[in-house]
Amino acid sequence: MGVKKITICHKRNDCIGCGSCVLLSPHCFVMNRDDGKADLVDGVWKGKEFVVAKADEERFLESKHAADACPMGIIRV
Repeated sequence: MGVKKITICHKRNDCIGCGSCVLLSPHCFVMNRDDGKADLVDGVWKGKEFVVAKADEERFLESKHAADACPMGIIRV
């Protein structure tokens, strides 16, 4: 049975930099020192609004907790 891939989507421009995603999902999110917003690790811009990245099942729960805790609701797993 193969490894299932999960897509994480982050609407980065709407990030307020609270850091909850970094606290709950340090393997998927890091704070950007230049603008104080969260960056999705290994993320690729899709259009002008969204950054997406693939995650394995091991990081699913971590990124799901980050999405649930985001006060702006800008993370989707």
